[in-house]
Amino acid sequence: MKSRHALIVAALVAVCSGASAGEWQKSADLGLMFSQSGYSGSWAGSELGTVVWTFSGDVAAQKDLNVSTNWKNTLKLTYGQTHQEKETASGKVWSSPLKSTDRIFLESLLRFGLEHPITPYVAFAAETQFHDGNDHPLTPALLTESAGLGRQLVKSETTDLSTRVGLGVRQRTAYRVATVQDAGLEWVSDLTHTFNPQLNVVSKLRVFQAVTSNLDETYGDDWQGTDAALETKFSAQVSKYIQTTLFLEWLYDREISDRGRWREIFGFGVTYKLF
Repeated sequence: MKSRHALIVAALVAVCSGASAGEWQKSADLGLMFSQSGYSGSWAGSELGTVVWTFSGDVAAQKDLNVSTNWKNTLKLTYGQTHQEKETASGKVWSSPLKSTDRIFLESLLRFGLEHPITPYVAFAAETQFHDGNDHPLTPALLTESAGLGRQLVKSETTDLSTRVGLGVRQRTAYRVATVQDAGLEWVSDLTHTFNPQLNVVSKLRVFQAVTSNLDETYGDDWQGTDAALETKFSAQVSKYIQTTLFLEWLYDREISDRGRWREIFGFGVTYKLF
């Protein structure tokens, strides 16, 4: 593990020493979605008051390290809680908040030979959450190191579509659980499309086929299944600071469930473009 990370650091140092390095191109969009309901003590009905809030952050920074090398970093954050009243013998009281959504996704992508249609790359990705159900931070986590070849399929004022295929090594970590490591083939595709100045969509497809794992036969052969993750986010800018978003995610991983899993998050609230 240390040797692989050392090679990545050495590669970064080498490309950073090249000429014609550009400036960092940065973007950061922060959002806070909020909904609330409340009822008086004399309200005739079984309804209970709720407060739901969700914070989201999409941060990106990329730079041309030299004339043929680009380094792009992406960070996606989402966290939300639901607060709800409950009935007690003494009346309505607010219960402890429940986590409604929690996600941290970080990806660092280094591409070489941009003057050619096929571009070699190395990448690192980490997906985790702020805490689990027992408040243990940054667990569980999935780390992926990969390298291979990529291609820009579409590049226009409104559409950016790219894909890459390579070899990958993954580590699954969890609190007080032995790390599971596997290796295999990875396919990643990214799409950004702007319908108009107020409406855009960002989508990412990740597919991983493990060919070897440190799990023995005691755990069965679920690790041999193809893992897939598809996420899509629609964003509609209502005004300068008001935005509505729809996030859809579909996951399939036999080590977690034999069935596909999905989640949907719809929000309407305040957004702020940091830079």
